[in-house]
Amino acid sequence: MAEDRMQLHRWELKYIIPEELALGIREFVRAYLDVDEYGIGRPNLSYTIHNLYLDSDDLAIYWGTINGDRNRYKLRIRFYGDNPKSPVYFEIKRRSNDAILKQRGGVKRGAVAAVLAGQLPGAEDLVSGDARQSAAIQRFVQLMEADRATPTAHVCYEREAWISPSDNAVRVTLDRNVLIAPEFNARFEARMDGASEVFGKRVVLELKFTGRFPDWFGEMVRIFGLKQGSASKYADGIATKGESHFYRHGQQGPVRADPAASEANRRARLGRIERPLEGA
Repeated sequence: MAEDRMQLHRWELKYIIPEELALGIREFVRAYLDVDEYGIGRPNLSYTIHNLYLDSDDLAIYWGTINGDRNRYKLRIRFYGDNPKSPVYFEIKRRSNDAILKQRGGVKRGAVAAVLAGQLPGAEDLVSGDARQSAAIQRFVQLMEADRATPTAHVCYEREAWISPSDNAVRVTLDRNVLIAPEFNARFEARMDGASEVFGKRVVLELKFTGRFPDWFGEMVRIFGLKQGSASKYADGIATKGESHFYRHGQQGPVRADPAASEANRRARLGRIERPLEGA
C-alpha cells in the first residue's frame, strides 16, 4: 500500500445488508466514484484487511463500545498480509456520534515489537516523514500504556472500496467475510486460529464523507431502502463469539455501574446482528 489516503476526519454511516443488495449498490455507486486501485482485477473488487485490536485484560475498550461511552476509541494495528517487508499502521479510531477522527502512523515491521513495549520508533523506522504520523504513534503508545492494552483480537475482512477520484472526500466501502479470532500475540500473519463469522454472509456498507452529505447518498438510501445502524467489527465480533474467548488468565469483566444495562446493550447488539435489518 504505497499511498496513505485515509480520511483523518469524516462522517461515517453504516448499514448491514444482504449480498444481492450490495451488488445493486455497486452498480449505483460506479456512476459517481472510482473503484479503489487495490481492488482492480480482484474477486469482488476487494482486497484483504487485517486488524489486530488491543484491549485491557478486562476488555474495558470493548465494554466502552457496548455501553456507548462518550469519547470512546479503539486501538488497532492494521496490516495487509504476511509480507515481512510491508509496513503496519498503528491507528487510533475515535467516535463521537456519527463523526470519526482517526490518527495513524506507519512503521516497518521490525520496529513493531519495540513500539508495543512502549518505545517510540526512530525516523528510520517510520513509513513517512509526516509529523502527524509520528504524533499518532506517540499518542497510541500513551493510550496503550494508560489502558494497559495488549493484543486481544484479530479481525479480517474483504474490502471493496469506491473513492472520489480527485480528493477522496467521499468513500463507499463494502466489507464481506468479516472474521474474528482471539489473538494475544503480535504475529501479523494472515492465518487465524478459531475464527468466527461476525455478520454471517451479510455485507457491511459504510458511507464516508468529509464535507457535506452528498445528495446522491440520500438518493441511494431512498432507492435501496437502507436502514442505518451500527456495525463494530471488534465489539460485535466479541459479543458474537463470546467474551470468555478474549479474557486473559480467567480475568472477568470490569465492574460496571449498571451491569443490567450493559447486558441489555450487549443483547441488543447481538439481536441486531442475528436478525436481518428491516428493509434489507
